[in-house]
Amino acid sequence: MEKLPFTKMHGAGNDFVIVDNRDTRISTEKLIALTPELCRRRFGVGADGLIALLPPSGTATDYTMFYRNADGSDAGMCGNGARCLALFAARAGLGEQLRFTVHETTYQAEVNSSEQYITLSFPMQIDVQEIDLPNESPLFQAHAGTEHIVRKISPSDLANDEKLKKEGRRLRYHERFNPPGTNVNFICSGNSSNEIQIKTYERGVEDLTLACGTGAIASAVVWHQIQNFNESTEAVKIQAEGGTLDVYFSYNSDVNTYSDIQLGGEAQFVFEGTYVL
Repeated sequence: MEKLPFTKMHGAGNDFVIVDNRDTRISTEKLIALTPELCRRRFGVGADGLIALLPPSGTATDYTMFYRNADGSDAGMCGNGARCLALFAARAGLGEQLRFTVHETTYQAEVNSSEQYITLSFPMQIDVQEIDLPNESPLFQAHAGTEHIVRKISPSDLANDEKLKKEGRRLRYHERFNPPGTNVNFICSGNSSNEIQIKTYERGVEDLTLACGTGAIASAVVWHQIQNFNESTEAVKIQAEGGTLDVYFSYNSDVNTYSDIQLGGEAQFVFEGTYVL
């Protein structure tokens, strides 16, 4: 009977099953096949996705991050998952200034282990596109390592989870965004001009999640566009149902793009266990 040690973690309520597979004893194919079983709530461990710590792909990095959505599909990049894995890697002795790859893109993470606060740097530029769909209120598209659209709604609508699930599912599968589909973020203003509230319908989870790291980034830059801010000197605080995330960026008004993007927030260990295969 084969046993698989795992660690359960979460970042702002976005939860993951994490496996140390640096010895590569579990094949990629088997990890993908196991993901729906492990992530299934009530019948498995339960999580929004599975993450494996793999050996570095080159001498300039510390490890490789393998990630799959709860249904086993490829999510691209997962911001909260990457923050959790960085804390996991730091506890495994890989250091607190980390470089790692996801799909051949190299990211950097800075881990403050005492406060369990992780800051993730994204090596990309983001531009925001307004999407015009017939008979739809305004939508904005921003690729933050994976596909996202953002819609501003009222606080009362943000509180209606059933309505958001229905709308999120409809937009996630809208022909304009398929293939491969999109994640859908709903936002409204918070307590200050640099604070927003958010709920995200995640592709591959097929439900609202308590937080989404790349969704927080996409929503922060869209909010900056909606508010017509020329400069950004403070973090945009993202109030998700599961906790608070901080998004930093630089804005170039000449070309209307965002760079120097960072995602910060706490990550937590929940429990360790052994799964019988």
